Amino acid sequence: MTVQVLASVMNEEPMALIRRMGLESDAVIINQCDRLGAEEIHYGGHRVRFCSFPDRGVGRSRNEAILRAEGDICLFSDGDIVYEPGYAQAVEAEFLRRQNADMILFNVTVEEARRTYHITRRKRVRWYNCGRYGAVSFAVRRDSLLASGVMFSLLFGGGAKYGSGEDSLFLKEFMDKGFSVYTAPVTIAREEAGESTWFKGYNEKFFRDKGVLYRFLYGRLAWAMGLRFLLAHRKALCADVPLGQAYRWMREGSRRAGRST
Repeated sequence: MTVQVLASVMNEEPMALIRRMGLESDAVIINQCDRLGAEEIHYGGHRVRFCSFPDRGVGRSRNEAILRAEGDICLFSDGDIVYEPGYAQAVEAEFLRRQNADMILFNVTVEEARRTYHITRRKRVRWYNCGRYGAVSFAVRRDSLLASGVMFSLLFGGGAKYGSGEDSLFLKEFMDKGFSVYTAPVTIAREEAGESTWFKGYNEKFFRDKGVLYRFLYGRLAWAMGLRFLLAHRKALCADVPLGQAYRWMREGSRRAGRST
């Protein structure tokens, strides 16, 4: 069983990135920059395919990585992720432990203000709690991924019309097609703090975009799930914007998305 990292990055140089991320497995790296090209690097006994594209958008670059994937297990990543030593063996061990799993979600350490989840036990992920996990927590069997036909949305995420949510949509669509997703209380990496390319604070755009996302995720339950989201994270989300106003913006975004779908 081989683990392969599929990374979406911006304006990176191959060797500096490989060392900074602590890669100990094969990888496909899609570099969003101002040039077009590809090179193959052998590092630490592993093969890294580094592909540069002028196109922008995290969904687009993740899809390009999927098309080039060759490993048995694909692990999605970003340029600000630093892997723990032995991460590939830890991922493989969890798939051997849970042989019926098509995808397993792992812990990635982030700063407290950005943390949306922390896995403490092994369990099945369901449609109603799939919205909290980022793509960098995903490890998926390549055969299952290709059989599902699921790709990342080009409407959501960094570089797209709506700020985030491509990972939640990907996960839900994968489960909707009958594939099984589980959690593992294992930390495989950490996120290095830095300036986000899409997050500019809990403002009107953030809440409207979240409303659109919830319409795509939950359909008619979007308003109820939106209120649940706000109440669960009220302290962080509504420090500057009253909860009622945040909810109205989410409903407006959800309503607009409903008219266009």
